[in-house]
Amino acid sequence: MTTWITVCDTCKGEDWDASTHDRPHGEDMAELVEHHAQGRNVKTRRVSCLMGCTHGCNVAIQAEGKLAYTLGRFSPDAESAAAIVDYAELHADSDTGQVPYRQWPQGVKGHFVTRHPPLPKSGD
Repeated sequence: MTTWITVCDTCKGEDWDASTHDRPHGEDMAELVEHHAQGRNVKTRRVSCLMGCTHGCNVAIQAEGKLAYTLGRFSPDAESAAAIVDYAELHADSDTGQVPYRQWPQGVKGHFVTRHPPLPKSGD
């Protein structure tokens, strides 16, 4: 199963202001995540709005048949993007999507917003 990193490209952090920023923080984060994901065992995609506006720079980590996670409160920087991709790759390597806490990259600790169980298989 492919693990996807879905990046909200419309997220704006608390410091965002039209007079000082020419685009949303989410676009910066999306570019950084896409860069760090190149050649890795995950795929990326962008969406406009994950509806986590108070959490800023939101991403979802998902794969069919696995637990899914929403993470937020990131700064759009290379360290955060690298940690997101590292965590997503651990998610990809897990049978259930659950990654033991001791394996979490430091950069994702404190950024988990929600966890969703996998959808039931058709007909269940």
